[in-house]
Amino acid sequence: MDMTQNYIGYIGTYTRENSEGVYRFVLNSAKQKLEGVRLVAKLENPTYLAISEDKQHAYAVCKQNDMGGVASFEIQPDSGEFRYLNRRLQKGASPCHVDIKGREVLTGNYHEGTVTLYQVNRQGSLDSDYVVLHHEGNGPHERQEKSHVHFTGHTPDGKFTVVCDLGTDEIVTYHSVNQTLEKVASYHVKPGSGPRHIAFHPNGKWAYVITELSSEIIVLDYDAKTGSFQEKQTVSTIPDTFTETNDASAIKLSADGRYVYAANRGHNSIAVFEVNMENGELHHRQQIASGGDFPRDFSLDPTDQFVVVANQKSDNLVLFSRDKASGKLTQLASEIRVPEGVCVTFLDDAD
Repeated sequence: MDMTQNYIGYIGTYTRENSEGVYRFVLNSAKQKLEGVRLVAKLENPTYLAISEDKQHAYAVCKQNDMGGVASFEIQPDSGEFRYLNRRLQKGASPCHVDIKGREVLTGNYHEGTVTLYQVNRQGSLDSDYVVLHHEGNGPHERQEKSHVHFTGHTPDGKFTVVCDLGTDEIVTYHSVNQTLEKVASYHVKPGSGPRHIAFHPNGKWAYVITELSSEIIVLDYDAKTGSFQEKQTVSTIPDTFTETNDASAIKLSADGRYVYAANRGHNSIAVFEVNMENGELHHRQQIASGGDFPRDFSLDPTDQFVVVANQKSDNLVLFSRDKASGKLTQLASEIRVPEGVCVTFLDDAD
């Protein structure tokens, strides 16, 4: 790794108290330090962000009065600053997740139980036309009184859209055809689990779903031809001895596919699992404190040698070093204040 390199990252936030929107920060790899926090987009509740594959545009979920939707930005190549392009809003609550692949932007809405598909033009702006799908159903948990779509993303090959519905305990696969979404498969997890996010292994054969309500990771075989899933293992993200409330949050994989990381809100920890490269199953390797309260999200940096954790309730961003061989994390003496952090994502390297 070039130890003189700086890396630009972004934090999406709630703006319920002191936050004003989307913030930019810099990871100074030589000093092993987080620095340079500043506001790049003034938005209401931009809780989740997605960066285009060419690193030229950013998309943030947002709220405006009694409407919710997504805003688009051009990323300035030298500074990583945002230049506002446009936004598309619908009546009701704001989405909780956004993803982009090619010219398709997807959002998932927890409160409305909807998936929205937007098209992006050549300039990176969101077109006026969009498609909305409504999920129906419920589950046995008190928080599963209706559909709660929590993740909308693309499969690694871009062929399908995958939706995690916390309210209905479903992982639904759609095929995008002529700017519409057609359902091709649905996988039902254990009732009351509450699937929140899914992450795919680099080999495209395995997927890992983190369940918010049961604090577990479900290991799945993924069929890239049909878009279907088959469960092969379930592991807990918290120790058996922890009996207080825990809401599992984010799940990420190392670039080499050897390790899976999961965050726990309540236990306030990051769980580290080693991947069996023969079958994709997980083995617990470490449980480390998140360095704050309510770790909502985290991200591995572009070199995979650091992990940055956003603790929402303690308003801090904490830096960890990562051992590539063992996968284990060590908290470093670097943290910065970022209010109500919900999402962490890196742009790429910066000069």
